[in-house]
Amino acid sequence: MSTPAPARLSLAALGRLPLWAIVIGLSALFVAVLEALHLSAALLIGPMAAAIVVAAMEGELAMGPLPFMGAQALVGCMIARSFSPALLHEAMREWPLFLGAVTSVIAVSVALGWLLARRRVLPGTTAIWGSFPGAATAMALMAEAFGADVRLVAFMQYLRVLLVAVVASTVARISLGHGHAPVTDWLGPVALAPFAATLALAFAGAAVGHWLRIPAGPLLLPLALGALAQNMGWLVVTLPPWLLAISYAVIGWSIGQRFTRDILAYALHAMPRLMGAIVALIAACALLSIGLMAVSGVDALTAYLAMSPGGADSVAIIASSSKVDLPFVMAMQSARFLLVVLAGPSIARWVAARAQPPVPESTET
Repeated sequence: MSTPAPARLSLAALGRLPLWAIVIGLSALFVAVLEALHLSAALLIGPMAAAIVVAAMEGELAMGPLPFMGAQALVGCMIARSFSPALLHEAMREWPLFLGAVTSVIAVSVALGWLLARRRVLPGTTAIWGSFPGAATAMALMAEAFGADVRLVAFMQYLRVLLVAVVASTVARISLGHGHAPVTDWLGPVALAPFAATLALAFAGAAVGHWLRIPAGPLLLPLALGALAQNMGWLVVTLPPWLLAISYAVIGWSIGQRFTRDILAYALHAMPRLMGAIVALIAACALLSIGLMAVSGVDALTAYLAMSPGGADSVAIIASSSKVDLPFVMAMQSARFLLVVLAGPSIARWVAARAQPPVPESTET
């Protein structure tokens, strides 16, 4: 007599309102836990984890494309805000040093991605995009636009964000004692005219990017326009913290809802090897930072944070609360992000085509 299979917990029968109540409640809980651990990516990772839990229990959030596009546009403007003239001047002043440091981190990351694809831990371009250093959210969104599996890319990117944030925070505390992250003023005053102009640029850029079918256009076009307008003095990119928090949550929910039980099981099965690859990447970048320190003359913590393999927002928060050369750190992180945005699709295709495992020869009996 066969034993019946255990019943699976399912949320498929719940209506939309109860389902969203569960998602928002879980998101708040996960964010609170991650914030207590001082992880800067909590506002995105928490909602994504909540949506993964609900999706694994067969709940369907059914988010439309418009909120996702709007959230991408706002994140693009947020990234553009960091491209100040001071950072550009820093990068241009010592461009050979920056080019060598940036390309070395990308080369190590791509080599690890090639190894993951070669060993069939992750498929093809998904392994390369998952390994790219830079802004994790941007990498996940661009990966989807260029044909990679955004679920697995996001899983690896945000797993790396967690590990990098923990390691970088620990290094900073050991080096300089206990630092404190800046306190966010959630309900502070907002300049209405720059805020309205920022929203207009973000949503218009997203619409044009989508209409022109530019890969990752809703993210990249507002980013480019926002950086140009800000550096030309035409606009002060203004985004209140509460709006960015909503944007992070929307992106997290949009990605998390795509995790089926099968894809989640695959990701968890691959986690030990992904963890090993991420630890190897962190260690390799730490070794590269020793060379950067010797060549540039910056202190050890500045070199380590400059070479840290993302996410850039985590490094920015850690660096801002530490006694380091902040313009140097952010210029290095920003230059690497720009190079990955520009060259990432070509690199991913080229490396993935050469990472296919060899087909074993058939033997005759």
